Amino acid sequence: MKISIIIPVYNEEGVIGKTIRYVKSVTVNRQAEIIVVDGGSKDATIREAEAEQVILIKSPRKGRAAQMNEGAKAADGTVLYFLHADSLPPVSFHNDIVHAVQNGYAMGCYRLQFDHDHWFLKFNAWFTRFDVNAFRYGDQSLFVTKDNFEKVGGFCEKHIVMEDQEIVKRLKPHGKFIILSKEITTSARKYVENGIFKMQGIFFLIYFMYQLGYSQERLLTTFRKLIRQDKL
Repeated sequence: MKISIIIPVYNEEGVIGKTIRYVKSVTVNRQAEIIVVDGGSKDATIREAEAEQVILIKSPRKGRAAQMNEGAKAADGTVLYFLHADSLPPVSFHNDIVHAVQNGYAMGCYRLQFDHDHWFLKFNAWFTRFDVNAFRYGDQSLFVTKDNFEKVGGFCEKHIVMEDQEIVKRLKPHGKFIILSKEITTSARKYVENGIFKMQGIFFLIYFMYQLGYSQERLLTTFRKLIRQDKL
C-alpha cells in the first residue's frame, strides 16, 4: 500500500527541510512518496525542498486547499496523507495508516500535541481525542484513501481557512473515520508569537464566525487583523 505524503508550504525556510528529513528517516524501505507543494514562497523554502530530492510542485494558486489538491493530482499512492510543514507524525505513522486502512477505515487523523509544555496547550490538545468536528485541526494531519478523496472532489478551494474541517465533514458519509491513538507533534510558534490565550481565543472566534456563515473573505480579514503572521 503506497502512501503519498503531501505537504503544502509557503515561506517555510528552516522548517521544511527538517520535516522532510524526518519523514524520510521513518519511511525508509516503505512504499511512500513525499510531495511538497509550494504556494509562491519568497524565501529559501523551494531550495530546501529541492535539496532533499522530493517531488516539488509549484501550485498555480496559493492556499492550502488549492495546494493540497495539486499534490493529490500528482500522487501515485492509494492513500493520501496531508501533513503540515511544521508537524511531525509518530515514527510509526506509515504502519499506523496501513493498519487502519486494512481494518476498514477510509480516513483519519492523529491526536494532537504541541512542542511546548504550557498547561493550556496540553489541555487544548487533550480534546483532539474526541470525534467532534469542532476539535478537528489541520495540524492533526489527515489520511484518506485516494478514491474517497476523489469521490468528494477534494478540498474546497473556496475555503481559505477551515478547509480541513470542511472536507472531513464531507468525507465522513463515505467511510469510517478514526482518530489514531497516538500524537502528532506540531509547532506552537503561532501561540508563542501571539500569546497562548489570545491565539486560542482567535481560533474560537474564527470557528464560531464560520459556523454562523460568515464569508471566507470576512474570516480572512478578521484573522489578518488579529494575529501576527504571513501565511494567509
